Amino acid sequence: MIAMIKRNLLLYFRDRSGVFFSLLGALISFILYLVFLKQNMLTSWHQVPNARLLLDSWLIGGTLAITGMTTTLTSLSLMVTDKVDHIAEDLGLTDAGPLRLFGSYLCSAAVIGFLMQLAMFGIMWGGFYVTDGLTLSLTEIRNTLGLMVVSSILATAVNASFIRAIHSVNSLNKLETIIGTAAGFLVGTYIPIGLLPGFAQNLVKFIPGSYVAALYREFLMGSKLTAAFGGDSTALASFDQLMGIRLKWTNLLTPQATYHIMGLMLIGAVILALGPEWIQIRHRRRVIRER
Repeated sequence: MIAMIKRNLLLYFRDRSGVFFSLLGALISFILYLVFLKQNMLTSWHQVPNARLLLDSWLIGGTLAITGMTTTLTSLSLMVTDKVDHIAEDLGLTDAGPLRLFGSYLCSAAVIGFLMQLAMFGIMWGGFYVTDGLTLSLTEIRNTLGLMVVSSILATAVNASFIRAIHSVNSLNKLETIIGTAAGFLVGTYIPIGLLPGFAQNLVKFIPGSYVAALYREFLMGSKLTAAFGGDSTALASFDQLMGIRLKWTNLLTPQATYHIMGLMLIGAVILALGPEWIQIRHRRRVIRER
């Protein structure tokens, strides 16, 4: 299994154009913010102290969530191409077997998702440190790195549940285009979640990446928000809801509640991704015993 994970990682990183396009959705949100959105948002929030640093951290959170979604999907696309080219059939005959083969795709995708988020985090933080003097505490960095691991695993499981239904490269390309295009809207990076229509705001609540983005923003912006709004809890709650820092069900979610929802989504995605594979394996074994 380790050998297959290594193979998947090498195939991903050797395809430089593929790596670039897997980051394209995240890069687009980053560039759009720098070129078009940043000044407009600063004008809207000029009365908030340190608005520039707040918005920089807000953008980093959303972009990291997009990175996890798109890079894990691109990595899992190898599973489809192997199936189309009948390579998966040959690999499935090895000692590892089909279940471990499927697990190798998931593990390599999670590793790639983490590494690419780490790279994007370094690029964005470095850029904002130079231009705006953005600094992060050790606690903020530690929480962010931990969330990268969770984000990668969750995005891998969710994408794997979609990938299982894809059986052609053409359909795969369409799926990657849809997710890459929609990701910026779904996590509230192109347009803050609070400015979306009511239907879209409700739709966002069913997107795992929106919860990941919310946690990233809360970890990166927490101390800065406290300093900016002081004791004005009403204004802080309004800002949190508008900017997607905390999603609202009946009340604004706490980090613990957000993690619980992500955990339930992860369990559901794992069942959808691994369940059919497990059923197929049981069926094959039953057929073999009957023979």
